[in-house]
Amino acid sequence: MGLFKKLLFYILLGILAVLLLINSNLKTIGAGVAILLFGMIMLEEGFRVFTKGPLQNLLKRATHKLYKSIGVGAVVTALIQSSSLVSVITISFISAGLITLNGGLGLIFGANIGTTATAWLVAVFGLKLQISALAMPMLVFGVVFSFQKKAEFKGLGNVLAGLGFFFLGIHYMKEGFDVFKAYIDLTQYAIPGFWGVVVYTGLGILVTTILQSSSATLALILAALSAGQIEYENALALAIGANVGTTITAVLGSLGSNVAGRRLAGAHLIFNLVTGLVALVFIYPLADLVNILSEIVGIATTDYTLKLALFHTIFNILGVLIMIPFIKKLEHFLLVFFKEKVGQDIDEPKFLNETVLQFPSGVIVSLINEAKYLYENAIFEIVAHGLNIHREAIISNIGIKEIVKGSKEDFKTNVRELYSSKVKTIYGEIIRYATTAQSDLKMTKVQNTRLSEIRIASRKMVEIIEDVRELGRNVSYYLNSDNKYISKEYDKFRKKIVKVLRVIYLFRKEVDREAQYSKLLVLKEEARKGKHQSTKSINKLIRNDLITVDMASSLVNDNDHVNDIVKKLIEVAELLYGETDTLLEVRK
Repeated sequence: MGLFKKLLFYILLGILAVLLLINSNLKTIGAGVAILLFGMIMLEEGFRVFTKGPLQNLLKRATHKLYKSIGVGAVVTALIQSSSLVSVITISFISAGLITLNGGLGLIFGANIGTTATAWLVAVFGLKLQISALAMPMLVFGVVFSFQKKAEFKGLGNVLAGLGFFFLGIHYMKEGFDVFKAYIDLTQYAIPGFWGVVVYTGLGILVTTILQSSSATLALILAALSAGQIEYENALALAIGANVGTTITAVLGSLGSNVAGRRLAGAHLIFNLVTGLVALVFIYPLADLVNILSEIVGIATTDYTLKLALFHTIFNILGVLIMIPFIKKLEHFLLVFFKEKVGQDIDEPKFLNETVLQFPSGVIVSLINEAKYLYENAIFEIVAHGLNIHREAIISNIGIKEIVKGSKEDFKTNVRELYSSKVKTIYGEIIRYATTAQSDLKMTKVQNTRLSEIRIASRKMVEIIEDVRELGRNVSYYLNSDNKYISKEYDKFRKKIVKVLRVIYLFRKEVDREAQYSKLLVLKEEARKGKHQSTKSINKLIRNDLITVDMASSLVNDNDHVNDIVKKLIEVAELLYGETDTLLEVRK
C-alpha cells in the first residue's frame, strides 16, 4: 500500500511539472493553489492550539444525540476551516472509546456540511473584495505572533498567517485565470448536456486527487468561474467531482490507519458517493432550485460564484438528510466489514494506535483500557493457571475451599512463555505510549499523574508474573505430595490468592462495590503484615519436624511471594478501577 501511494504521488508530481512547462501562465495559478493550501495547513495548526481542550470536550459531549453531533461537526468545521482536524479528533476518540461509531458518523456528516463554508468564504470575500490588500497585514502580524514563545500567541500567528495565505492564494488564482484567458479561452472546451456533467465530474475528481483537498479544488473552480474560464453548468459538475474526489484522499489516508480510521474513511466514502450520485442524477432540478432560492435571497441571476456556493451547500445537506435514516445500518455494515484482528499468536494492543496520541484525553483512556484488558485477561489467566486453577471456577459461585480441594491437576503452566506471548508486547507498548504522551503532548498535572499511575500498575503486573513463576513451581511440585502437611499449606496459599482474585473480579464488575473494596483493604493489610512474619502453622510444622528443611525453606519464601502477589493485585485494582473518572477530563 505504501508503494502504491508513493507511485501515485510521483505520477501526479510528473503531470503537474508537465502542465507548468506547457504554459508559463499556469505558474501563477499553480502558485495560487500552493499558497492557498499552505494557508489551510497553517490555519489547521493554529486552531489546534486553541481547540485541544474546549473542542475535544465539545465533540465528546455532543455525540450522544445524532442531531447534536451533526450540528457540532458542521459548526466546528465551518469555524476552523478544517474537516481533517475534526476527522483526526473523531478517529482518536473512537479508538479510545470516548465516543461511539454512531456519534463519530454524525460528526463526519456534519463536517461535510461545514466544508461548504469555504465556498461561501471564497465567493463572498475572496472574489468580491480586494482581499489581497487585507492579506498582507494578516501575514505581517501572523509572522510577528508566530515568533512568540507563548503557545497561544503562536497559534494566533498561524491563524492570521493562514488566513493571509488563503486569501493571497485566491488572489493569485483569479489573476492567473484572468491572464490565462488572453491566451486560451477554456469555455471553448465546455461540454453541454449529460456527457458534459459526467466528464467534468471526472475532472473534478482528478483535480481533487492531485490537490488532496476538496476545499482547494472548490476555490480553484470558483476562481475560474469568476474569470469566465468555465461555464456555470460545468462548474456544478466540477463541484460534485470535488466532493467525490475527497474520498480518495480519505481512503489513501486510512490505508495505514487502525480499524476506527478505516471505518470512518469507509463512511466518508459511502456518504460522498451517495451524495455525488444523487447530485448527478438531480443536477438540473437542483440547479433550478438554486435559481429559485437565489431570487428569494437576492442573489443576482449572473452571480454564478454565489450560486455555485449555494448549490454546493444544498447537495451536501441533501446527502446528510438522505443518509440519516440509514445511519444504523451503515454503522452495522462498517462494524461487520472492518473487523478487529483476532487470533494472533502474540497478543497485540487492542486499544493503542498512533491516532490516540493526537490528544491527551484519547491516549489516557486508551492506556487505561489497555491496562485493564491486560489485567482482566492475561494476568488473571497467568495467576490462576500458575496455581493450577481454572478461571471459570474463580468467577463462579463455588466455594473457594471446594475449588482448591477439587483442583489437583497439574496444568504444567509455563509462566515465562505466557509472559512472552500474552504480556510482553502489550506491556512494552503501554510504556512506549505513556512515555511518548508525556514528552510530546501538553499535559495537565492531573493527566501526568494518571499516566504515571498507569505505568506503575503495568510494572506491578509484570512483578506479579515473576512472583507467580516462583510460587507456581512449588505449587505444582507439592500439589499431590505424599506429605499431607506441605500440600495443605500450599492449598492455604492458593485459597488466599483465589479469594483475592474473586473479590477483585466482583469489585471491577461493581457488584456491591463498596463492600468488595472494604474486603480488599482488609486483605491488603493482612498481606502487608504477613510479608514480615511467618505464619504460626509453618512455625509449628518446623518445630514438630512434620516437614523437611527444604519444605520449610520453600514455605517461608513462598509465603512472601503470596503476600506480594496479594498486595500487588489489590494495588493494581485500586489504580485501574478506583474513583478516577475526574482524572480523565481534558482540562481541569
